[in-house]
Amino acid sequence: MRKHGTSRTRTLEGRRTNTFAGRRTKALTGHRAWAALAAAGALALSGCGSDPKQPTKPADGPSPAAATVVLPRLDGEKLEVAAVWTGQEQANFVKVLKEFERRTGATVTFVPAQDPIVTFLGSKIAGGAPPDVALLPQVGALVSAVKNKWAQPVGTEAQAQLDKNYSNGWKSLGAVDGAQYGVYYKAANKSLIWYNAKAFEAAGVTPPKTWKELVTAADTLSASGTPAVSVAGADGWTLTDWFENVYLSQAGPEKYDQLAKHQLKWTDDSVKQALTTLAELFGRADFLAGGQSGALATEFPKSVTQTFTGGDRPAAAMVYEGDFVAVNIAQTQAKLGTDALVFPFPSVGAKPPVVSGGDVAVALKASKGAQALLTFLASADSARIQAAEGGFLSPNKSVEPSAYPNDIQRGMAQALIAAGDDFRFDMSDQAPAAFGGTPGAGEWKALQDFLANPSDVAGTQARLEADAAKAYGN
Repeated sequence: MRKHGTSRTRTLEGRRTNTFAGRRTKALTGHRAWAALAAAGALALSGCGSDPKQPTKPADGPSPAAATVVLPRLDGEKLEVAAVWTGQEQANFVKVLKEFERRTGATVTFVPAQDPIVTFLGSKIAGGAPPDVALLPQVGALVSAVKNKWAQPVGTEAQAQLDKNYSNGWKSLGAVDGAQYGVYYKAANKSLIWYNAKAFEAAGVTPPKTWKELVTAADTLSASGTPAVSVAGADGWTLTDWFENVYLSQAGPEKYDQLAKHQLKWTDDSVKQALTTLAELFGRADFLAGGQSGALATEFPKSVTQTFTGGDRPAAAMVYEGDFVAVNIAQTQAKLGTDALVFPFPSVGAKPPVVSGGDVAVALKASKGAQALLTFLASADSARIQAAEGGFLSPNKSVEPSAYPNDIQRGMAQALIAAGDDFRFDMSDQAPAAFGGTPGAGEWKALQDFLANPSDVAGTQARLEADAAKAYGN
């Protein structure tokens, strides 16, 4: 997630080398994942009575705390783990590290990484003090770490856990040139819109299924006195996510892949259509909490909390982002599943979008401790601990749905696993850092400028293409 109290920061260094198509992740071409996400949305809307703080134990099988992996004794060994996570997300991950300490006897220190993380790691490595393990929030960051000869291949024990617990798609995302280097510990469903139930009820609005219905609902909500959407425009990464969902649904998977690799120019008519569609929302100051200027001053955590505070008059009725929004909702008095509900990102074209992201663990030292931690992070044991805290999804198919604390989280987790290899990875996370992962530059800045002036579609396209051509080198 910096920015922002969540793992969705995108910062990667250097040129990507066709990381999406060339790295073997399957395209979402069938109906399975679309249906799974829609089912998750329906489950979230219908299963609103559960207590978000109380996980339900499975009726049979191992309890969420049951150990499924054997770890070596590491008494006296000290490890450092770096990630860009902050706030509650960091605190929840530290609980995972504490369990690793308990089982192995090692001492583990969490090192808050700075943006961009690959630059941060480069400075640590140049200084002779790299962390033992780092969690990288993009596909291409792992590629950079391997190309820079920083990363260590996954060991036998970790590979065994990957083979047992992960689909081929997630394993392939952690591989470079056929060799396994990474363990995708955390995943994200980034095609969700969260809403304030009281605001919807007061305006007589129901969750929309199409973009047209979303705009109509936004108009009704704003007319009722509550701005429709809280947009985290101060964080450019959220704007790339908005664009990607609209583009994937409207232009389709094939063009999504082409644009992700810059085989399609940003001046293409499909980009024009997506920006024009997005402007239907961003172009209405009354739709946005604080108008365009207020949105540009709003960072991600606030975009969530201001949607779920204020009683009957929150700052906005809806906020878009991934499953990790639940972490920030937990910082308010709103009850997940009652006051705070969720629906799938509406379809713009024939199908609703399914966009994913994730954080990959990689060993930066050739040590027994680093490999043991990768093994633990590839097991169901570690994921169960953080799943119980909320605001977390695991691509580990051995994690029982009951490990999650409420029906909303369970539904999203089941949708993720049901999708198997059929998902689209975040487009900007596949781009060179200069274009898709740098605050105040590239795609982030161009879309912030677009939010400030949504009528300038052609100018936005020209800036995006100029920056992309420079970053990709083509």
